[in-house]
Amino acid sequence: MGGGEGRGRRGRQVSIMDWQPDEQGLQQVLQLLKDSQSPNTATQRIVQDKLKQLNQFPDFNNYLIFVLTRLKSEDEPTRSLSGLILKNNVKAHYQSFPQPVAEFIKQECLNNIGDASSLIRATIGILITTIASKGELQMWPELLPQLCNLLNSEDYNTCEGAFGALQKICEDSAELLDSDALNRPLNVMIPKFLQFFKHCSPKIRSHAIACVNQFIMERAQALMDNIDTFIEHLFALAVDEDPEVRKNVCRALVMLLEVRIDRLIPHMHSIIQYMLQRTQDSDENVALEACEFWLTLAEQPICKEVLSSHLVQLIPILVNGMKYSEIDIILLKGDVEEDEAIPDRKCSAAALDVLANVFRDELLPHLLPLLKGLLFHPEWVIKESGILVLGAIAEGCMQGMVPYLPELIPHLIQCLSDKKALVRSIACWTLSRYAHWVVSQPPDMYLKPLMTELLKRILDSNKRVQEAACSAFATLEEEACTELVPYLSFILDTLVFAFGKYQHKNLLILYDAIGTLADSVGHHLNQPEYIQKLMPPLIQKWNELKDEDKDLFPLLECLSSVATALQSGFLPYCEPVYQRCVTLVQKTLAQAMMYSQHPDQYEAPDKDFMIVALDLLSGLAEGLGCHVEQLVARSNIMTLLFQCMQDTMPEVRQSSFALLGDLTKACFMHVKPCIAEFMPILGTNLNPEFISVCNNATWAIGEICMQMGAEMQPYVQMVLNNLVEIINRPNTPKTLLENTAITIGRLGYVCPQEVAPMLQQFIRPWCTSLRNIRDNEEKDSAFRGICMMIGVNPGGVVQDFIFFCDAVASWVSPKDDLRDMFYKILHGFKDQVGEENWQQFSEQFPPLLKERLAAFYGV
Repeated sequence: MGGGEGRGRRGRQVSIMDWQPDEQGLQQVLQLLKDSQSPNTATQRIVQDKLKQLNQFPDFNNYLIFVLTRLKSEDEPTRSLSGLILKNNVKAHYQSFPQPVAEFIKQECLNNIGDASSLIRATIGILITTIASKGELQMWPELLPQLCNLLNSEDYNTCEGAFGALQKICEDSAELLDSDALNRPLNVMIPKFLQFFKHCSPKIRSHAIACVNQFIMERAQALMDNIDTFIEHLFALAVDEDPEVRKNVCRALVMLLEVRIDRLIPHMHSIIQYMLQRTQDSDENVALEACEFWLTLAEQPICKEVLSSHLVQLIPILVNGMKYSEIDIILLKGDVEEDEAIPDRKCSAAALDVLANVFRDELLPHLLPLLKGLLFHPEWVIKESGILVLGAIAEGCMQGMVPYLPELIPHLIQCLSDKKALVRSIACWTLSRYAHWVVSQPPDMYLKPLMTELLKRILDSNKRVQEAACSAFATLEEEACTELVPYLSFILDTLVFAFGKYQHKNLLILYDAIGTLADSVGHHLNQPEYIQKLMPPLIQKWNELKDEDKDLFPLLECLSSVATALQSGFLPYCEPVYQRCVTLVQKTLAQAMMYSQHPDQYEAPDKDFMIVALDLLSGLAEGLGCHVEQLVARSNIMTLLFQCMQDTMPEVRQSSFALLGDLTKACFMHVKPCIAEFMPILGTNLNPEFISVCNNATWAIGEICMQMGAEMQPYVQMVLNNLVEIINRPNTPKTLLENTAITIGRLGYVCPQEVAPMLQQFIRPWCTSLRNIRDNEEKDSAFRGICMMIGVNPGGVVQDFIFFCDAVASWVSPKDDLRDMFYKILHGFKDQVGEENWQQFSEQFPPLLKERLAAFYGV
């Protein structure tokens, strides 16, 4: 096979063109291509080995391109396969192709892009863009000019093949094409593409729009310079007979809405009229693209203004799109996953949902007359769509719907036992969207009947209904919280029974429902009869699952909620759960270590195992409190935590710091020996680029302060500057600001001499971020700290004293000794400045602040 390669000097292109395969070699390659189409796995293995061998020959790739472009006697699938194997070779090691081979391949591609077969043209197009994306756009300067030139060909196949290749290049290399690296080819290409919007072939028109569409979101300059021509040409194609063209027109308009709405506004009325038509297009893909238009428009500030007068047409169209078609029903009988099966129906519902949030109750006059007819319709398909509509508008139109709910909710509860499973499942979802209202009414009115029926649906014979009911029940739990306590026994019986009934996918949702129940009722779950019901099936699943099984994640999350709720009630189960979490962390760390040393021999570990295990350990520490001490004593968790806190993955660090804080509260004796090693790591993670990591590190430092007391002194400088910087940063999220303020306060509480000198740098944002939080232990310790720092450095607060007054007034009922501290500071300040100045100063107070300070502190 080695012999036939052209040996001419590189200057003489002819030598490459003259390359001819050796007959025996060609037969070998063809046999390989035939074998590789065999379904037999043994044959496939032989093929893979053979490919490895043949790839040792530099001109093997010449044979592959030869079969693709020249061997017209072979069948198309074989020729195409030859091209796809070549594409994989290009992907894997194009850099090591000998120059003559690379040149031969490039030349053959360009010479044969107009092959009579559309499959071969497409394969050559894929090959071209693969070569181009290997950094070859710069190395193949004639590619774009030649392809653009071929567009002018009289021959349809050549034009279509060239356009297909260009479309793939535009998809793969959009950014590069709009850069100086290639001296801006788009300046030529975009006007060229626009000419083809008027081509007589729909396939060509479609390619042309698809090419230009790649540059809308990039805001490519060459397109922006031609934007008006582009929009005019799009309008000209509005009523094109080809669905693929219409789809690309819709897609272009949706993107322009995001990027250049200024250019669409003058035409908005006719664009909306057009999209109303397309949303009802006979081609499902066109309708789906058009439906995206409403979702995008809803995010624009001008939505209300431009769409109001069209609601009367739009609403019925969207509502109509929410019905199952006959095809949908056939597909659903095969029990396909709902989401993939019916995209256009989902899109209509999503559009109605976002529009309800924009127009609120103004939507209802257009909807209510339709809704009545749908909800009580004898045909189940129509009734089902009405229930979906009702659920879609729940968030946006809640206020306006309230008067109708006393009639509708009982009707929906009745629909939960409809004979059609699809009606039962949608009723679950819609009821969950109104759960907030249901819970706000007397429980016997709606909550009790709804809960009773939903629990029956959790045990439905249909999987889709089980799933919908379980999700709906989790939502109801979140809204109802402790309202559920009287029914706990009944609820647990159902959820435990479902354990035996559910298949894999729905089990995951069941775990969520149990975890949410535990979060919602909290310590009320800690009763022997409830524990007896709930724990055995959970532990049984826990024992069935292997350490490598991803189904552990939702179960670990669920157990974390249960442990936190049961508190001491979880003690009998804690040992095996604790041990396994430590093992999961240890295994993951070991695997990460092996992978970092030998990435070629080992797989990268799935760190989610470690993250979920750390979270469950946090749940145990929080739930069991001091009882976790013996478990920690008998394990190497502190050593593992030291490694996790330095992991490269932010989510691992985030969970590590949460656990560190919980262990600090639960059993500080085991944390204390590690503080000298841990504090520098905590300090370096006070980086607001990773909000959640920073938040948890900040919180953990605050908890450590409270345990260390004055011994915190050597570590203050490691963390203080970062904390002060974060509290002064603009746009810092609220929770991070609050945690930062509390930790600064706690540092000042245990080491006032060290922190007080910086008081002036943080007192103002400190006061504003803590005035809005409720009285609690954390707020208490933070304010004690601030008072002690003011004692050390009263000058630091003088300029911002009004902010301090405001923060003090935010306390509803401070402990007596804290109130005395406030009293002394306020009166000390007043005495210092004198009565007259104080009067002037307190004139600036808002009336409410004045009243509260006078009432509580007599100033």
